[in-house]
Amino acid sequence: MSQLDALRQFTTVVADTGDFRQIAQYLPQDATTNPSLILKAVQMPEYAPLLKATVVQRRGRPLDEIMDRLLVRFGCEILALVPGRVSTEVDARLSFDTDATVARAERIVELYQAEGVHIDRVLIKIASTWEGIEAARRLEQRGIHTNLTLLFSLCQAVVCGQAKVQLVSPFVGRIYDWYKKQAGASWDEAAMAGANDPGVRSVRAIYAHYKKFGIATEVMGASFRNLGQITALAGCDLLTIAPDLLAKLAASDAPLERALVPEAAQALDLPALHYDEAGFRLALNADAMATEKLAEGIRAFVADTLQLETLMQQAAA
Repeated sequence: MSQLDALRQFTTVVADTGDFRQIAQYLPQDATTNPSLILKAVQMPEYAPLLKATVVQRRGRPLDEIMDRLLVRFGCEILALVPGRVSTEVDARLSFDTDATVARAERIVELYQAEGVHIDRVLIKIASTWEGIEAARRLEQRGIHTNLTLLFSLCQAVVCGQAKVQLVSPFVGRIYDWYKKQAGASWDEAAMAGANDPGVRSVRAIYAHYKKFGIATEVMGASFRNLGQITALAGCDLLTIAPDLLAKLAASDAPLERALVPEAAQALDLPALHYDEAGFRLALNADAMATEKLAEGIRAFVADTLQLETLMQQAAA
């Protein structure tokens, strides 16, 4: 049995890519996308016609509408290959605007429904700001399920649980990157691997909190740098994994044991946590890593969205 097959026994495997041609060979349950992955995909020769066709069909329409139609086009292609859900991201420029995020999410869902896609097969990705989480709360109340992304701290996860969001995506690799950079020459890769990896520890803490207190929100570890981070989180509800790491898991027959178990989390002595807006902002501000990586992630997604818009304008010319 490959490590990928072993992982599937206790974790839902999700493909983290906009390159839907790569998806079928790994048989993931779900798939996730983001502006960076879509930007990378549309610059490939095999996807350039898809971008061109979407832009030409909607020439003269507002750029944000064409963008959403492009994202939904990719999502529909992905849903033809996976039996589960696809995550589609709201424009990162709306990360601090609750009302605009809700409106954009509703439009994305309407576009999927116009293509015959059931609402339960779509997760709307939203940055884990206070405003984003509040938008997700409203959307969940309307039956639109959400995936809260750019999540780096327990306080973000706690508020997502309070909002009853469907799923959270803590970013393992980006947390690891921050701590490694901070440590500089003193970083000990071997000592900070596996269960000691700071990104792994973050996801384990979120998983433990949710299972201990019966919070239904799903935990999906994301943004992996190596196989050790993945295997140390075996048993997490879901893991979204890039194609290169899926290939390595499929090629390995090394033993893989379950690392996260709900019953073990339920037995832990953990404090109950709750945050109002002021408490959330203070807790997030106290976490330098989470504050920096959240801001950096939003900036990066905004930059990639702007570049996507430039490509669309060029395709329309």
